[in-house]
Amino acid sequence: MGVSGAGKSTLGMALAKELGLPYQDGDDLHPAANVEKMSIGTPLDDTDRAPWLLRIRHEGVKACSPTTSDGSQETQSGLKGLVIGCSALKRSYRRVLRGEDSSELHGETPDLRRHQFPTRFVYISGDKEELMRRMTARTGHYMKAEMLNSQLATLEVPDPSTEEGIVTVRLEDSTETQLKDAVAGLEALQ
Repeated sequence: MGVSGAGKSTLGMALAKELGLPYQDGDDLHPAANVEKMSIGTPLDDTDRAPWLLRIRHEGVKACSPTTSDGSQETQSGLKGLVIGCSALKRSYRRVLRGEDSSELHGETPDLRRHQFPTRFVYISGDKEELMRRMTARTGHYMKAEMLNSQLATLEVPDPSTEEGIVTVRLEDSTETQLKDAVAGLEALQ
């Protein structure tokens, strides 16, 4: 998790490979209206993000839920987890992704049932200058560098002392070092 340009996809794919799990990029789950807003430089708000976060949660639960060929929930799917790249900027967003109460986000609480597998967050922490450098260097992404300030203003840095399931890695480190630190941190949460 982290703001745009932090390297969520790169670390997420490396972590998924290391753990033997599939990877899902949360950006691919945005409604078309969100992608359109971001591509023209309009920041998303909680109302925009609510259906996206709920979809990410739904896809994660669905991927890890026991199912049968007819769609009923009876036998083990065999999938022990899923790595999803997602900004998860606010604590309330992380609560939705954990399957906790989401009423503060959109006024009602759909069935977000907890899953047997805990939700963990690997936060990529870094400074604005490096994030901006990365964002201006990449091409073909709908999230423009000008929107970094909006994401940084929205970001509620996760605090492992007050929020469960948080591992922090440094943006400045190599992907290999981030991966090593992420795996060690996740193992320590077991």
